[in-house]
Amino acid sequence: EVQLQASGGGLVQAGGSLRLSCAASGFTFDDYSIGWFRQAPGKEREGVSCITSPDDIKTYADSVKGRFTISSDDAWNTVYLQMNGLKPEDTGVYYCGGDYGKYCRPHYVGRGTQVTVSS
Repeated sequence: EVQLQASGGGLVQAGGSLRLSCAASGFTFDDYSIGWFRQAPGKEREGVSCITSPDDIKTYADSVKGRFTISSDDAWNTVYLQMNGLKPEDTGVYYCGGDYGKYCRPHYVGRGTQVTVSS
């Protein structure tokens, strides 16, 4: 069973940084993607960034390009989202989600972590 669990959220001032972690387990073959998604109050969930295994292709939403970086450890047990230059509009609940294949679909989604950026 695929399990994904996000952690690392918190309260930070605008311009600050946070690193989110996604503990991943249960993928049974090496062709899958894990992404970060966020949902702000009153808004729909949106994709933030995604990384594919095993070829390590990374994609970003335009709103976070140049500020956020997605990465994984060598064993693909943890996927990170380094968030720099945070803005109040980055506030929301961040989830990591994944699926088999390269489509970055949040078929498997774990519990989210709250990120709050104060102005």
